[in-house]
Amino acid sequence: MLVLSRKAGDRIMIGDHITVVVTKVSGNRISLGIEAPPNVRIVRGELAEIVRSFDDGPSGKGPSEDVTSSLGIPTFDFAVEPVVHRAR
Repeated sequence: MLVLSRKAGDRIMIGDHITVVVTKVSGNRISLGIEAPPNVRIVRGELAEIVRSFDDGPSGKGPSEDVTSSLGIPTFDFAVEPVVHRAR
């Protein structure tokens, strides 16, 4: 595991297409922004196993809307443009 110390506004590149940005540091909490291609799923660690278990649901088409909404995972029927915050 690579461990880095970063300040608000600092960026970390993962490969060529994923960027993690430290957007805010407050006490022992940080806020992160993640820029990634639309085909890269981003899920909080505590939900990863749950989401993975529903990916191949009974229909074989992935999780139902009921499952994703009960997990707090938003679903969209439209394209969403990423919001990029730049350090000032």
